[in-house]
Amino acid sequence: MKKASIRGTGMYVPPHVVTNRDLEKMMDTSDEWIRQRTGIKQRYWINEDCGASDLGAEAARMALDNAGWQAEDLDFIIFATLSPDIMFPGSGCLMAGKLGLNKTPVLDIRQQCTGFLYGLATADSYIKSGLANRVLLVGGEVHSSGLDKTTRGRDVTVIFGDGAAAVCLEGVDTDDNVGLLASALHADGNHADSLMTELPASRLMQRIPPGLPFDDPRYYPVMDGPAIFKKAVRMLPKVTHEALEKANISLDEIDLVVPHQANKRINEAYGQFMKLDPSKIFHNIEKYGNTTAASIPLALHEAMAQERVGKSGDTVLFLGLGAGLTWGASIYRFF
Repeated sequence: MKKASIRGTGMYVPPHVVTNRDLEKMMDTSDEWIRQRTGIKQRYWINEDCGASDLGAEAARMALDNAGWQAEDLDFIIFATLSPDIMFPGSGCLMAGKLGLNKTPVLDIRQQCTGFLYGLATADSYIKSGLANRVLLVGGEVHSSGLDKTTRGRDVTVIFGDGAAAVCLEGVDTDDNVGLLASALHADGNHADSLMTELPASRLMQRIPPGLPFDDPRYYPVMDGPAIFKKAVRMLPKVTHEALEKANISLDEIDLVVPHQANKRINEAYGQFMKLDPSKIFHNIEKYGNTTAASIPLALHEAMAQERVGKSGDTVLFLGLGAGLTWGASIYRFF
């Protein structure tokens, strides 16, 4: 059976660094307050007009180069984002054009913080079924242009950063117990209003109000932070055990946990609950903030660059929870 093998990874963040001290000048907040509650010290924001597809294309070029591929070698592209360049068409099509492609099929997915988990399961299924053999999976976000940078929006604004990351996946014939060992994915729309951006919205008859539309707070993301935190620390251990059972392995066989970088305190609480050595959980949120769909593949790229993981037999647990609500876990073993 063909199994999906990671052939190359890449990442890109815009050059403009925004520190917590910079945010103090925009709103009533403090470096200490942000670090204590989230673990974030800085993030990267765009300072010129560009979209998720632009960042995604840069990350994709690096991943393709690391895989030794050309863009024309791709059979399929999956692009995950909650911050598309424009309402439609999807950012995946825009990115494919920037890569010089004019016929490669593209799928855009909107699973937010779990976009990489859903995308990895989809890519693996395409490869196993024979529908594709070389797949590019990209997560890209430009949050900064859609944040409320006043005190009203500080609880959300301080968390998010811009960035993109990409993974090249190729089908390999093998009977070994490698590749994507298991995926456990879930969603519960009953809690959608815990983390959402309401406007623009097709469900409203008058989509653009008179006057300046951005005065309406519904154009900006809102989050019930305590509710999301409680849901995460309860559901992430459960979905971890579900994925381990599906893969028929124990937690001791996991070499590194690469979680979604939503909040360092969530990931630390998860590690304590699971009784994990802190060194087995990868963190980089202090540098990038929450880059949503780019978060897990960006962390994977850095973990591999640091040689924390990537050798044959190394086993990684990916997991995350976010808007939707969606949550999940995936287990991958390197070839």
